[in-house]
Amino acid sequence: MHQTFDAALEINLLHANQEGADHNRAHFDEWGITCFNIMSSPGAGKTALLERTLAALTNEFKIAVIEGDMTTELDADRLRQYHVPVIAINTGRSCHLDSKMVSGGIHRFAHEYNPSEFDLVLVENVGNLVCPAEFEVGEHTKIALLSITEGEDKPLKYPVMFQAADCLLITKMDLAPHLDVDVNQIVANVRQMNPHVKIISVSAKTGEGLNVWFDWIRSQIQPNH
Repeated sequence: MHQTFDAALEINLLHANQEGADHNRAHFDEWGITCFNIMSSPGAGKTALLERTLAALTNEFKIAVIEGDMTTELDADRLRQYHVPVIAINTGRSCHLDSKMVSGGIHRFAHEYNPSEFDLVLVENVGNLVCPAEFEVGEHTKIALLSITEGEDKPLKYPVMFQAADCLLITKMDLAPHLDVDVNQIVANVRQMNPHVKIISVSAKTGEGLNVWFDWIRSQIQPNH
């Protein structure tokens, strides 16, 4: 009985979250905005990647960021240096953003700016390889990051994240020469979980692969102006 109750509660929570996500996505569609949900474990390099992305693309696209963190605005402050709107959401003890939290961020964004002038919203989720993949926030595209320092087995141990991803970035490739890690095995394990995911190897430090990432972003943004 206890397991049945827990399963029913989880289904209800996910159903309510999905309704909220659909509502958020409807706002983005109305405004002609593409939304990415960027997910990874802590320290995989989400914020560093966003810094390089904003530096490269803000002259080409109008971009805003919804920044999820449990307690601080440290990452949000890093991204504000690129002169883009950054809406910070502190989740407290929650290990992921959900659609209700992001809805609050969307309404703050729409109150302060004209959203129809924007092309892309980047949602940086809380660092966690489990929960963020199960709670949509209204995104059009899910981006997962996997640092090369995390090893080959993470896609097998945390399959939901990699099954859900539309694009996977293998980050911190500049460290590859110093690690006993088989990048080809990482790719093979990811493909076992998700045969069709786009995989890009990058380094925010050296710039390796970033032009491929930027081109992929360009291919995803819906023309709206």
